[in-house]
Amino acid sequence: MTEQTHRDKGAVVITGTSSGIGHAAALLLDRAGYRVFAGVRKTQDVEQLRGEGSGRFCPLLLDITSQQHIDAASTFVAERLGPEEGLRGLVNNAGICEPGPIEFIGMDRLRSQMDTNFIGHVAVIQAFMPLIRKGQGRIINVGSGLGDFSFPLLGAYAASKCALAAMSDALRRELRWWRIPVSLVIAGTVESPLWDKTPASRDSLPDVQVKDKDRLYEEMAGAVNDLMQQGRRAAVQPEVVAEVIKKALEARRPKARYRRGPGSRMADLGSRLPERFTDWVIERVLRKQLPGKLVGW
Repeated sequence: MTEQTHRDKGAVVITGTSSGIGHAAALLLDRAGYRVFAGVRKTQDVEQLRGEGSGRFCPLLLDITSQQHIDAASTFVAERLGPEEGLRGLVNNAGICEPGPIEFIGMDRLRSQMDTNFIGHVAVIQAFMPLIRKGQGRIINVGSGLGDFSFPLLGAYAASKCALAAMSDALRRELRWWRIPVSLVIAGTVESPLWDKTPASRDSLPDVQVKDKDRLYEEMAGAVNDLMQQGRRAAVQPEVVAEVIKKALEARRPKARYRRGPGSRMADLGSRLPERFTDWVIERVLRKQLPGKLVGW
């Protein structure tokens, strides 16, 4: 037998592997002996991933907002595995962040947020469930502390992660009948290119209209952006969360929820405190970022 045969731990599909947590998890599981199908949204990302892993490693074009992509990917994986083999695991990690005030965020951006961070994951789960059942595998969804505790200008993202958490709970209770585990990995502040793509600055809020000379959310956006950059300095590397994904995949009795990264447990605590108190704390923290007052607060 070759070493590859000795180390073969089964097949895993991971979405959103071009960077960040998904990329780290895909390479970690590949090194651990899994046959990883690494889903990415763009053709150039598929080409970039080629050669990063072992001979088992298989980049896969998979935009989870496209049913055509999902159907093609599930068919491809099934053909590669053959009639007798299923999946050891499905890791739903793909995600985006659409910042902006609820008052002004465009419906197209809001739908894109929910499609990518929630509805797309449900579509992927439905498509790959036959392979999960065949392989007696498990499902791991990657959430966020913001799913527990919403923050100004990140409401759309928080809503999508809250929906993902609620879906994970329901799915876990439904699939318990067949002993198919479902875990939610709740990430706190993690170093990722997502930080560069979604600063909560004024320039990233294209839907905000100039209603008056004060530009309504300009000061708040600057304060939130400053806090995000401060939080980034304390961020853990994506490999830390990748290790938790591996733990959830391999645990004999996986937990319903795993938390990693600064802010994850704090968000859980914040969700348990009186709303009046947490609202006051957020206001005070944001005010400290500004020389003046927050308009309308």
